Amino acid sequence: MHDSLINTFYGALANRDGEVMAGCYHDDAVFEDPAFGELQVADARDMWRMLCASDTDLTLTHKILESGESTAKVNWVAEYTFTATGRKVTNDITANLRFADGLIIDHRDHFNLWKWSAQALGPVGMALGWSPPLKKKVRSTAHKALSKYQAANR
Repeated sequence: MHDSLINTFYGALANRDGEVMAGCYHDDAVFEDPAFGELQVADARDMWRMLCASDTDLTLTHKILESGESTAKVNWVAEYTFTATGRKVTNDITANLRFADGLIIDHRDHFNLWKWSAQALGPVGMALGWSPPLKKKVRSTAHKALSKYQAANR
């Protein structure tokens, strides 16, 4: 049902076009993932702008697993170098999407933070990726990066 919007959204990510991605969200949208937690629409839009603006070697594939009148499930895989450590990451993500007025109103990404941290952070991530302190540190670092991006781009 919303396959075109989904393909536009993930195509924009593959092309690192944060403005197009931001335009796919409803003005009342909510985003959530393990790294950032829950974000309201303005922060979610800026998160994608920030990620698209970063100097990375991102490659992305996506596949629509389910598509209904108001919901969809998408599997997407992002491969990139985590710039903080120079380590290669393959992040396999499942997105649950809800739509309103032809736009994404609810976007929940699910991935294994332990697997991600083991790849991105190496032995520390492998040993502590499951732990609440490491999860808190990842989220804190993500929010600091987003705040810095927003301050520089306002």
